[in-house]
Amino acid sequence: MQFEFPTGAAWGKAAFSESVSVVRAVGACYARRRVGRPFWTVGNRVVPRSHSSLAVFSRELQGIFCCGNRSLNGLKMKISCKSMTKLEEEEKMKTRLEQIREKAISQISGCDSAEKLNEIRVAILGKKGELTDLLKSMKDVAPEDRPKVGQMVNEARTEIERVLEEHKSRIERALREARMKAEVIDVTLPAGKAQIGHRHPNTIALEEVERIFVGMGYEVVEGSEVEKDYYNFEALNIPADHPAKDEQDTFYITCESGDILLRTQTSGVQVHEMEKGRLPIRMLAPGRVFRSDEVDATHSPCFHQIEGLVVDKHITFADLKGTLAEFAKELFGRETRVKFRPHHFPFTEPSAEMDVSCFKCGGKGCRFCKGSGWIEILGCGMVHPHVLEMSGIDPEEYTGFAFGIGLERIALLKYEIDDMRLLYENDIRFLRQF
Repeated sequence: MQFEFPTGAAWGKAAFSESVSVVRAVGACYARRRVGRPFWTVGNRVVPRSHSSLAVFSRELQGIFCCGNRSLNGLKMKISCKSMTKLEEEEKMKTRLEQIREKAISQISGCDSAEKLNEIRVAILGKKGELTDLLKSMKDVAPEDRPKVGQMVNEARTEIERVLEEHKSRIERALREARMKAEVIDVTLPAGKAQIGHRHPNTIALEEVERIFVGMGYEVVEGSEVEKDYYNFEALNIPADHPAKDEQDTFYITCESGDILLRTQTSGVQVHEMEKGRLPIRMLAPGRVFRSDEVDATHSPCFHQIEGLVVDKHITFADLKGTLAEFAKELFGRETRVKFRPHHFPFTEPSAEMDVSCFKCGGKGCRFCKGSGWIEILGCGMVHPHVLEMSGIDPEEYTGFAFGIGLERIALLKYEIDDMRLLYENDIRFLRQF
């Protein structure tokens, strides 16, 4: 039979620290009451008789056994006493748990930000938090008391988490109210003006040129900026040793399939269209081109070109003059006059450069036209018969004319810009003027 009894303050450190077994052993193991002495003896252990818990123990013992000088024949009894160390650990754990709970609630109540609140949560409930460390010390609690202590720990955790959530909600609500006060919108104020972008001067000029030629029945065709040497030079009557190649020096990539380069003109797009054999042709080829030029007020290694081509039966130089004269009047004004000066281009014969009368002074001479009354605007000519032959077109049946305009030059003249570099500096103060 097993008896358990708690040890109180009166018992002190004289309490049992381990189990005592009373067994039969050659008539020497017994329990007896020593008359006139304030002690009980259990086996070879002596305990104070005056302790109330021992009085209970003695009554229980007397109810079952005969306490005196008789030995306990054949009886095995185990008396377990809780050690003072175990009780102290239990009380310490309860006290520590209460301290953690009160400390957590105090810190949470004084917290004023979500960041600090999260730091408190980690310090108390995290993997290395105080409450987690307390759970790890459950091994020091008597097995029969662990469920009760575990329940107390879980209740403390639940309460701390509840206080955390409530305080977090209060902080978020306060922040939201403060933000709403700071972001008050006065609906009576005028609305802010939206910053709306607009087209670049080059784009404006290009769309104007395309509008004019599309109105004459032309088709806008675009091509690749990376081109083969054949389409950029040889198909335009510029053989490998032609001096014109030096004037149009560009960027090359040499490979097995032939020289690849960044195009120096959009004329290659015209050759591709002629090789398709869909005649007649009336086309406009705008695009970016590249040349090894120094950067200055009128030159750039990268600029834009617009080239036109017409191929049909019975096309003459008169058709060329009439087309370009109408274009100049549409672009610069109905009073604009044109004149043609002889020139040389390898891919046209005859060739010419076209000037327009100065739209600032009306041809009288001014600073803008350098006193001549005329402004050079483009190059043109009748398509060379050999260019038609290389593209598979019979020059005896078909003829045509071609022309090329620098897009930046049109923009500079139309908007009176004196430096080409301004178009590419992306200065918003400049671009807002158009």
